[in-house]
Amino acid sequence: MPHWITGYLETPAGKVPRVSSRLKTRDILGFWRMRWKIGRMNYKVQPGLYTVGEPGAASPVLVSANYKMSFDILRRAMAGYDVWLLVVDTRGVNVWCASGKGTFCAGEILRCLSASRLDKVLSKGTMVLPQLCGTGVERLEVQKQSGFRVVFGPVRAKDLPAFLDRGMQATPAMRQVHFGLVDRLVLTPAELVWSLKYLFPMLFLLFVLGGASRSGFSLPQAFQGLSTFGPALAGAVLTGTVVTPVLLPWVPGRSFSAKGCLAGLAWALPLVLSRTSFLVPQNSWNVFELAGVLLLSSAISAFFALNFTGSTPFTSVSAVRKEVRGALPFIVASVIIGGAALALGLKIHPTV
Repeated sequence: MPHWITGYLETPAGKVPRVSSRLKTRDILGFWRMRWKIGRMNYKVQPGLYTVGEPGAASPVLVSANYKMSFDILRRAMAGYDVWLLVVDTRGVNVWCASGKGTFCAGEILRCLSASRLDKVLSKGTMVLPQLCGTGVERLEVQKQSGFRVVFGPVRAKDLPAFLDRGMQATPAMRQVHFGLVDRLVLTPAELVWSLKYLFPMLFLLFVLGGASRSGFSLPQAFQGLSTFGPALAGAVLTGTVVTPVLLPWVPGRSFSAKGCLAGLAWALPLVLSRTSFLVPQNSWNVFELAGVLLLSSAISAFFALNFTGSTPFTSVSAVRKEVRGALPFIVASVIIGGAALALGLKIHPTV
């Protein structure tokens, strides 16, 4: 039995698990693991009906996803309240993302209602949906099919107590989505971990290109090329995954890929200028290496900044798809041309 289940409540539909509103150390560590994307695809709870406290026929039903972090935040917010928790099977995805993917929808909520036999416990009542599922859930359809009065709750679970105390009336502040510096910083570790599956192959390819020649493979030249250009590529990844999200409101441009491209150029330009012949004639980069670093840095940063669109409340699903279709061809072209230029530069100037 999961550690967060403290007992069971006897109902006409059978025993309903009662959950603790107090998070334990392992729950807090789970939050940290999810931020670093460790075991992310298997961090979920069993869908179904749960309780906090001793809810009755007049108690509200709060709906959430079966992503454990969402579930934990909800049960913690309900400390001291008597409520029903209806946990929908979203395949372990949070409410906002699941509604965009179509797994948090009216049909799934109704299926969960039927499977949990909630109609045997409550003949009618109020069901509170998370506001962030609004793009994927037809509220009136759920209301019509279930017989419940269905309302949208606040954006953040921490406002639920005040929302319930006000007779389920949200203030304007409860409806506002904030995405400040702290909110963006919290998301960057997962973006950084995700980027490693691209960074390591890039560095390996750079290592191979740096050491390969007609006469064979030179290990010293391979390490020399890696140590010279590897930091530039790694810095571009860091720029796209961390710097661009942190500076998001201040980087010019509307699209995320354009912001990432500009940030990548801002990272690469000082490197390029510091290795031009008129500044460092004894250890300069040739024109192909200069072009390769500029093109690759801007494209890599743009690619990872583009991926960040799925982590923000600034864009819709259609807007993300539109930007991906428009930006991805330019990113791919820049990577191909920049990679070819850098490879050619390494052959012309193998000792870098």
